[in-house]
Amino acid sequence: MYIENVKKARENIKDVIVKTPILHSKVFSDISKNTVYMKCENLQLTGAYKLRGALNKIKGLTDYEKSKGVVCSSAGNHAQGVAYASSLIGVDATIVMPKTTPYLKVQSTKNYGGNVVLEGSCYDDAYNEAKRIEETENKVFIHPFNDMDIIFGQGTIALEILEEIPNIDYIVCPIGGGGLISGISLVAKEINPSIKIIGVQSEGASAMAESFKNKKLTPISSVNTIADGIAVKTPGDKTFEIIRENVDEIITVSDAEIVDAFLLLTEKHKLIAEASGVVSLAALKKLNITGKKICSVISGGNIDMLTISTLINNGLVSGGRLFCFSTEVPNTPGQLLRLSQLLAKENANIVSLDHDKFKAINRINNVLVEVTVETNGNSHIEKIVTALEKEGYSIRVMY
Repeated sequence: MYIENVKKARENIKDVIVKTPILHSKVFSDISKNTVYMKCENLQLTGAYKLRGALNKIKGLTDYEKSKGVVCSSAGNHAQGVAYASSLIGVDATIVMPKTTPYLKVQSTKNYGGNVVLEGSCYDDAYNEAKRIEETENKVFIHPFNDMDIIFGQGTIALEILEEIPNIDYIVCPIGGGGLISGISLVAKEINPSIKIIGVQSEGASAMAESFKNKKLTPISSVNTIADGIAVKTPGDKTFEIIRENVDEIITVSDAEIVDAFLLLTEKHKLIAEASGVVSLAALKKLNITGKKICSVISGGNIDMLTISTLINNGLVSGGRLFCFSTEVPNTPGQLLRLSQLLAKENANIVSLDHDKFKAINRINNVLVEVTVETNGNSHIEKIVTALEKEGYSIRVMY
């Protein structure tokens, strides 16, 4: 029923959109005991799948609607899609983004020609301001997910997946407001009703998961997650109905699990994706299945260098590859040398060292030393702590 609309959308956007690669992942296959493929929408123009829906929607506007200009609300990726699509077609675009939006996404949106307004702390705050601008300035509102033309545009991803892997068993997909998974599920279930569609949300922004469980729209009062692109407090009513009808399960993942997936993707596949984009990989460990063909949609890759650095460091700490501790040593010559030699003996490479006598509890006789070392896993850390304690050091783990 809907697949013809999605095919029309593909025809509508084919001259602009990149047919992104589908890559097999041995590492995620081994972890999940399934055959895992990755649909790399992080390699899409503007860095995310959102361009598909935005371009389909704006191309379909009447000349009169285009002359009024468009306005949208977005945590970043829809903003860039609307700005880029509008600039291609020659339409004025006002983009309302949360103040918490990463710098890269804000700057990229401006570079694509969007007039950026920063408002509120999450998507819903930006949405309210965009709706106000729609009314006061008589612009056309381009919804990021709760619009069928947007949903049909996002559904073109499913066409590409099923044309390349027709016997896929599962498609795993991030959920914010639900536009992406709505489009994918409409297409996939129409082509092959036995395909399982799994949605993924962050534990700190699980409005759609709560709605799915309660079988009714269930907004949440606040969001708290590193996955800013899917931090939505109020799901769409249209997307919820599609999800309730077509999605088989919604899984939530923690920020720590997101960081681990990010680090694994970056280190093993040399691919960069934003936190929201890797939740579909983080969820693979939570699927109670084996031996299936799974396609995880990596929805976006718009991430700035500061955030990359933070995620990598957090991932290294959680994986036991960075270890920071403090200890008091006597305020006498040679103590730092002794500590360094003990660490070298345990094959721990010092990354940083802070030496401050005023932080010590016994500051008359001792000096507090804070040390960060590179390590080879949690067992290596335990070995280091044991060796230092054996030599009389009292170790306080910092991280």
